[in-house]
Amino acid sequence: MEFAELIKTTKVDHVVLSRPGLPSVKGTLCITSHHLLLSSQPGGNGEQGQIELWLLIRNVDAIEKRLANASGTITLKCKDLKILQLEIPGMEECLNIASSIEALSSVESVMMTYPFFYRPQNMKLEDGWGLHHLEEFYQQIAADTGAWRLSYVNEDFGACSSYPPVVIVPTKVEEGALRESARFRHGGRFPILSYYHKKNGTVMLRSSQPLVGPNRKRCRKDELLLHAVLAGGDRGFVLETRSAQAAKQARMLGGGTEHRSAYPGWKRFHRPLERGRPLQESFIKLVEACNDPSHNMDRWLSKLEASKWLYHVKEALSTACLAAQCMDREEACVLVHGAEGTDTTLLVTALAQVILDPNCRTLAGFQGLLEREWIQAGHPFCLRCAHSAYSHVRLKHEAPTFLLFLDCVWQLGRQFPLSLEFNEGFLLALFEHSYASPYGTFLCNNEKERKLCDVKEKTHSLWPWLNSKGEEFLNPLYAHNPLVIWPSVEPQSLLLWQGLFLRWVRSSHHLDDAWGEIQKIVKSTQEDSVGWH
Repeated sequence: MEFAELIKTTKVDHVVLSRPGLPSVKGTLCITSHHLLLSSQPGGNGEQGQIELWLLIRNVDAIEKRLANASGTITLKCKDLKILQLEIPGMEECLNIASSIEALSSVESVMMTYPFFYRPQNMKLEDGWGLHHLEEFYQQIAADTGAWRLSYVNEDFGACSSYPPVVIVPTKVEEGALRESARFRHGGRFPILSYYHKKNGTVMLRSSQPLVGPNRKRCRKDELLLHAVLAGGDRGFVLETRSAQAAKQARMLGGGTEHRSAYPGWKRFHRPLERGRPLQESFIKLVEACNDPSHNMDRWLSKLEASKWLYHVKEALSTACLAAQCMDREEACVLVHGAEGTDTTLLVTALAQVILDPNCRTLAGFQGLLEREWIQAGHPFCLRCAHSAYSHVRLKHEAPTFLLFLDCVWQLGRQFPLSLEFNEGFLLALFEHSYASPYGTFLCNNEKERKLCDVKEKTHSLWPWLNSKGEEFLNPLYAHNPLVIWPSVEPQSLLLWQGLFLRWVRSSHHLDDAWGEIQKIVKSTQEDSVGWH
C-alpha cells in the first residue's frame, strides 16, 4: 500500500483553523502520510506568520463534516481530547480532505504507523530500549532472596504469548511445572512475581484465572507453585478483581477461581473492578459532560456522577490499598487476578507498588514500573487505545484502563504533593503517547508482537525523549519519602482531574504560571542554602 493512494488532496489554501480559547488562524493546510500541517499566512500589519498546527493523523479519533454552499467545515476530535475545526473553501476539497484523514487515521498495519518512519536528530534507534532492563531488576530480587529465580520457560513465547521471555518464579518450582500451570491458566498466564516487598519479604504475584470449569478441574503443578510461595506458616490472599457472581459465571464457561481446599493457606477476596465496555462508556460520558458548556451546577454534578468515572477511581485505589495493606500490615503474600490478567490485574499491581515503594515514585522508577507492569506484562495497548472518547465506530476492545491508572497516580500526587518526583505534565504526556505517538514504546499488545514487528530495532523508545525534557516533567516540591503513602479514598478526597479532562476546554496558563513561580522559588531557596553552607 502506498500512502499517496490514500491522499486525495495534498494542499488547500485559505483554510481557517479554530480551537477553543484561541484566536482563529488562516493559512495553508497540507496532508502528508502521517501529519496534518497548517502554516498561517503572515498578516500585513506586522502580525506574526507561520503559527503552525502539526497534528499526528493517528491522533484523530473522529471526523465530522458539515457542508454549506461552496465550502465545508471539518471537525477533528482527537484522542488526546482536543477538538479542532477547519473551515475549507470548496466542497470537493472539504470532502477530499475528510476522506484522506479518515483513510490515513485508520491504517491497520502497525508497521505503517509513524514510529517506523520517525527519525529524530541526535537519537539512535537503540537508545532507551535497554534503559529499564527487566532481567537485571529480577536478577537483583533473586540475588537478595534466594527464594526466587529467573525462568526462561517463555523464551520463545511458547508457554504464554502475552508474557515477556523472562519471568521470575519460586526457586523450588521447575520449568515443567510452570508449563503445566500455564496450560491451566487463561491465555497461559501462570502466577509470576510482580513485586517483592523488602520491608518484610512478602510478595505480590499476578496471573489470569485458573481454568477450573464446571467440573472443578485441578492442576497439581499450579497448586504446587502457589504453595511454594508460602514459606512455613505464611498466609496468602487471592485478590480477585471480579465479583463472586462473575467468577461463578466464568466457571460455567471453563474459567473460575482457586478453590480453597486445593490451595490451603490462600484466602480469597472479591473486589470487582469495571473493565472493557462499561469503563469505556464511563470515559465517553465524562468527556461529554466536560465538553458541554450549557451546564448549570446541578446538571454538571448530575452528569459527573452519572459517568461513574470517580467511582472507578475510588474502587481502583481502594483495591490497590487492600493489596498493599495485606503485604505491609498483615505481612501476607498476595495473588492478584481477574479473568485475562491483562487489565484490572495490572491496574492493581502497579498502583499498589506506587503506594508501597518510594522507588516507584521517582521518574526512573516509575518508568521501570510501566515497563514491567504494563508494557512487558502484556497490557494490550493496541486494542485498548485504538479509540478514545469521541470515536463513532462500534467499540470492540477499547478501554481506558491505563488512563484510569494515570488518574489514580494523579490523585496520589495531589494528596501527597511532595512524594512524586514527576509532575502532572509527565502523566499527561504518557496519556497522549499511549493513544498516539511518534515513539514505539506503546505499540502492539505484548512483547511477542513487538518482536515480530521489530519494534525495538526499527522505532525509537519514548523514555530518552521524556528524560531529555529536564525540569519540564519534574515536581519542584519533591522530597524523597521512604514511607508508604496511604491515600484517602473517601468520595470528598477524590477530585476530577481537570488538567486532563478540562485541558482543552479552558486555559490553564494561570496555573502554569503559578508552577513556574514555585519552580523559581524552590531554585532560589536551594541556591541560598548552598551559599549559606
